[in-house]
Amino acid sequence: QVQLVESGGGSVETGGSLRLSCQASGRTWRSTAMAWFRQTPEKEREFVAFIPWGENNALYADSVKGRFTISQDNAKNTVYLQMNGLTPEDTAVYYCASGNQLSRAPDAFTYWGQGTQVTVAS
Repeated sequence: QVQLVESGGGSVETGGSLRLSCQASGRTWRSTAMAWFRQTPEKEREFVAFIPWGENNALYADSVKGRFTISQDNAKNTVYLQMNGLTPEDTAVYYCASGNQLSRAPDAFTYWGQGTQVTVAS
């Protein structure tokens, strides 16, 4: 089992920044990649970014490319999502996920955090 705990969500104004954290515990060695997804009540869960454990070749959704950065601290088993230039369209619950596939599909990820709310005011 892998446990994921997100933190760092909150409310900001347009153009603001937030940094989300996701600390993993348990059998993290079973995971190949860590990812961030987001979801609103109106939409299905949407891929944001993923990064393979121990590597730097991250992949981003087009909607966040150039504004968001995913990174990891292997010593702390923690993955971060630095979000800059936030807009109201980024408002969502953000989820951290862990899995064994490098994929944009939520179904490819086995373990999920509880989610953290990000709200961007116009």
